[in-house]
Amino acid sequence: MTISLPRLALFLLLISLMAYVLFDDVADQRDNALGKRDAAVRELGSVTTERDGLLEAARISREMLAAREANDLKNTLELNDALDHNKSLQRAVDDGRQRLLVKARCSTATAVPGATSTGSMADAGPAELAADARSDYFTLRNQLALTRQMVLGLQDYIRTVVQRPPAKP
Repeated sequence: MTISLPRLALFLLLISLMAYVLFDDVADQRDNALGKRDAAVRELGSVTTERDGLLEAARISREMLAAREANDLKNTLELNDALDHNKSLQRAVDDGRQRLLVKARCSTATAVPGATSTGSMADAGPAELAADARSDYFTLRNQLALTRQMVLGLQDYIRTVVQRPPAKP
């Protein structure tokens, strides 16, 4: 049995056409797979960049929290020291170990209305606060210490947290 030449040519042409179609289909599948791989690589790159940004933001937040905590601890300790000093001073004044002296000056007799002559008093010593005004004085000292530490704490916060130097790349 012999196959005629036109049939053989037609058969070879048909086989070649089927091989071309199969090869083209395999090439399309390969191109699609390469495209998906490239898209996945690009997406991985963007996810990696996003992850790096989030890690940097977390690092900056940690540094800011640490700076804030350090400022808070420092100012709290200084405030407690000032309040303790005020309490010890108040106890010393109450016990009589120290006196609470006030700079004062007596006005002249001409400043008093209706005074006709210059009067004088015996020198009784330095002026001192009345006993009922002492507690107000120490309350004011405590409030002054608190206000001072609040202002210093806010200044430290602004210097170290708000106006922090830019992040290093």
